[in-house]
Amino acid sequence: MLAIRLARIGKKKMPFYRVVVIDKRRPRNGRTVEVVGTYDPLKKPAEVKLNAERIKYWLGCGAQPSDTDRRSPRACIRPEARRTSPASYGTRTSETSC
Repeated sequence: MLAIRLARIGKKKMPFYRVVVIDKRRPRNGRTVEVVGTYDPLKKPAEVKLNAERIKYWLGCGAQPSDTDRRSPRACIRPEARRTSPASYGTRTSETSC
């Protein structure tokens, strides 16, 4: 199962995060499948850069956003792009293979 979540790469007291696609069983900063964005909470206002096209692709492949990514202020992950019913699991909506 894949997840879209934050991986911390900043120094001590200077957080900086990458938004990554990663296997749910891997540690927070483990080997990632793909980096799909960045988040810098130190800038005012916080800077969020996301690759919406790649996030939608991975959501279509079954990746689940973490709670933090669902709550992000500029999340390009819209509810209609997420699978909501168990009946849709196992069906592909696009012709691309994951």
